[in-house]
Amino acid sequence: MPSKQVFEKKDGAVYTTSNGAPVSEPYAAGRLGRRGPLLIQDFHHLDLLAHFDRERIPERVVHAKGAGAFGYFEVTHDVTDLSCASIFKKVGNRAPAVVRFSTVGGESGSADTARDPRGFATKIKTDEGNWDWVFNNTPVFFLRDPAKFPHFIHTQKRDPQTHLKDATMFWDYLSLNPESLHQVMILFGDRGIPDGYHHMHGYSGHTYKWINAQGKFVYTQVHLRVKGGFKTVLAGDATRLAGENPDYGIQTLFEDIESGKFPEWEVFVQTMTPEQAEKFRYNILDLTKIWPHSEFPLRPVGRLVLNENPQNYFAQIEQAAFSPSHTVPGVEPSVDPVLQSRLFSYPDTHRHRLGTNYQQLPVNAPLVPVANFQRDGPQTFVHQGPRPNYQSSVAPLTYKPPAYNPEEHETFLGNALYDLSEITELDFEQPRALWQKVFDDGAKERFVQNVAGSLKDAVGHVQARQLSVFAAADQSLSDRIAKAMGVSTVKPLDVKPAAHADNVKYKFKQG
Repeated sequence: MPSKQVFEKKDGAVYTTSNGAPVSEPYAAGRLGRRGPLLIQDFHHLDLLAHFDRERIPERVVHAKGAGAFGYFEVTHDVTDLSCASIFKKVGNRAPAVVRFSTVGGESGSADTARDPRGFATKIKTDEGNWDWVFNNTPVFFLRDPAKFPHFIHTQKRDPQTHLKDATMFWDYLSLNPESLHQVMILFGDRGIPDGYHHMHGYSGHTYKWINAQGKFVYTQVHLRVKGGFKTVLAGDATRLAGENPDYGIQTLFEDIESGKFPEWEVFVQTMTPEQAEKFRYNILDLTKIWPHSEFPLRPVGRLVLNENPQNYFAQIEQAAFSPSHTVPGVEPSVDPVLQSRLFSYPDTHRHRLGTNYQQLPVNAPLVPVANFQRDGPQTFVHQGPRPNYQSSVAPLTYKPPAYNPEEHETFLGNALYDLSEITELDFEQPRALWQKVFDDGAKERFVQNVAGSLKDAVGHVQARQLSVFAAADQSLSDRIAKAMGVSTVKPLDVKPAAHADNVKYKFKQG
């Protein structure tokens, strides 16, 4: 059903061609007599067909299915000791925001209730440019080596020959890359299927750096915690909804905002000094690990509110383009290798999907004027007038000095090499804690059934390998899954001891 706005606000616009000329009958086509051929002079008809043939743009390779809305980010606590970002200068500062939620692996027509991580991307339009939070609904991910990402995504999609989803390739990848276990424990646990898009938390996952006006930085992890608590859907209900209403998440988000039930998240940050990072048990650049709240408590920052639905889904949500490389002064990426890879990959896919001028589209354009030496290209809307397209002495630009000297932040020394992480006992500590200390008896049984229901469709040697991965975390966990599948139990995967791990691959130095 159309929205309330469509019923209540009829604008009675005059029907026209794409060049603005009025047309009396939209269904009529010019032809030579009642039975003759069509006329090429009928621009309205030919333009209608030509535009229709080009209505689709390339689908996102990941995060294809999604929903979105508009709102604002508001600073609620003073964090100027952490970051000199302009938005943080005063408690109460607000900036408009656009958010796109998504599933990760499915196509644009897939079900909103799939057992899949969720994307949680936010574009905050500050007075110093756009700051994008390209987060997920889980604090960890399946990998920490960036070259694995395309391989992983291929296994979550369709077999190149059968064009079917394939449990064997899904579990083959996971069992060959056991660092994925922490995310697997979350994905197949009770939090694996959120109740729609706006009843879930959001996490940066990656480590970032926030720098204050004195040039001192801390490592940060950002958390968005939904007010009212997160809500989830159990497997049976998710399957039912996938058949009855595959767009359940899109619908409930739109209808809640339309009825005035505005979703809201409290924004927190965890911080860690460089000195703490060197002593931390885990590598802070490892996307498969969390920072314990007992050691690094959540500090309140602000709130995110969604209070406006899009007027046009394609223009304002499908064309929304987020990237972790879109930052503002006072915020920098860490050298997390997966994050570093995303800094390139996200803008690159936007240029492919939307064109080189994707940041000029209204939904992506910053509030502040853009002045640079980039010019032309398809669909140029912001042409910057007669200003020279080079660093000119005739009409020079103004250059704002940096708020701090980035050369003093970190010093890296080393030779060029090809780096690939190794599996050690450290990779099983946090998954083990989830199973032994967080899951109650009911959650454990549901986890076992969820995994068994999926893993049973993989081939035998893949089943055995994945069971050995579970056994490395907890033998009883593996045995329960094996029993539920009706297969033999296996011994734990043989891994190197924790002492072998090179926890801090990078030496951190603050100037």
